[in-house]
Amino acid sequence: MPEHRSARTNPDRRQILAAGAAAAISVLWVMTRSGLAGISTRANDTIGIGVIGMGIRGRRLMYQMMDRDDIRIVGVSEVAGPRLLAAMQAVEAKDGEPCAGYLDYEDLLARNDIDAVVIATQDSNHARPAIMAARRGIDVYCEKPLTLTIAEGRAICDAVAHGQAVFQTGSQQRSEYGGRFRTACEHIRNGRIGKLKRVEIGVGDPPTPCDLPDEETPAGYDWNRWLGASPERKFNSELCPEGVHGHYPRWRQFGEYGNGYFADMGAHHYDIAQWAMDTDHTGPVRIIPPALVNGEMPKRGLVLEYDNGVQISHGGRSGCTFTGTDGMIYVDRGALEASDESILKDPAGNSDLKLPDTGGHMKNWIDCIRNRTRPICHEEVGHRTASVNQLAVIGYEVGQPLVWDPRKEVFTGDHAAAGNAKLERPSRGEWGIPAS
Repeated sequence: MPEHRSARTNPDRRQILAAGAAAAISVLWVMTRSGLAGISTRANDTIGIGVIGMGIRGRRLMYQMMDRDDIRIVGVSEVAGPRLLAAMQAVEAKDGEPCAGYLDYEDLLARNDIDAVVIATQDSNHARPAIMAARRGIDVYCEKPLTLTIAEGRAICDAVAHGQAVFQTGSQQRSEYGGRFRTACEHIRNGRIGKLKRVEIGVGDPPTPCDLPDEETPAGYDWNRWLGASPERKFNSELCPEGVHGHYPRWRQFGEYGNGYFADMGAHHYDIAQWAMDTDHTGPVRIIPPALVNGEMPKRGLVLEYDNGVQISHGGRSGCTFTGTDGMIYVDRGALEASDESILKDPAGNSDLKLPDTGGHMKNWIDCIRNRTRPICHEEVGHRTASVNQLAVIGYEVGQPLVWDPRKEVFTGDHAAAGNAKLERPSRGEWGIPAS
């Protein structure tokens, strides 16, 4: 595994436990039993992984990795003291050896024994650690949606190319759910429903501005780091829950931190549409918002049109509904249906296109780390899917038809200035895309 820079020395774990889960902690550290930072007692082929973000999704990904004998969780990073301490204790209980913890993910990335990192923060804080890690050659698994803006996504792709990192986006529908999505995409690309004409994607609404009231920041929470590049505001527990929580926080709704519940599931379902159309390297060319109703923009109905004429509309049944000249296929996590059962009767034949069966999304990433190949949802896939969602959100915000150049990644023609102004965002302080 690649060798990385040494970590800084930090307080002993006894100080953490003595202070309690709610204590104000600046930087946390656990020494290994040998007393030396970052020295593993396991086999040389063990992959050392750090986890950034210990909310419900970060914990689930961490537990997946802890079940593997070839992975060692070398450290975790989280801005909420109670969640950080709970994650450290969970790793120690499973592995029988201490786990390092940090409020500052830069300290985690500086360890000399970290080979790869999992990023499971809110969407607005994905880009900076992903870019920092990839530039250093640290392999990355980053949750979906990959980024908040198109500029951030392209910066991640550039960083991965620079550091030759193995990058996986957490769009796990390509790898899991009984292969339903893979099967649907195979049938569509093999012409089982004829020429594809239309796709309906049933997901939530576009983002709204955050209007939550101010609350007092709990002790042991680094609210400044939670905000990251997002605009300054006071703490609210619906954005950053107190304690170890078992739900998905509400920050997803708000444009300062995510692209609404539209992108929360859209990052999954629009990803499947991209896969079914073989457009992982490109995107739509026209964004057509719905007509105003009583002077207001509806929350559904926007259409994305591709250069082959296929239109993807926001609305309809949850999941993905594909309509072609000869039939229909509907797929969601618990369903795979067709207008005629014969469409789904047979698997892909020897002469048909067969999409990869990875055996699991995390497994695919780990396998690719070992053989240095690109995972099924590599950085360009993740960026292009996130871009589809971001283009739709921009379409709802601008409220006018837009023309998109997916090669140059700019708007052209009428209303281009309004669209291009939204390709990136102002960043608070130095929390934005790190300078190269």
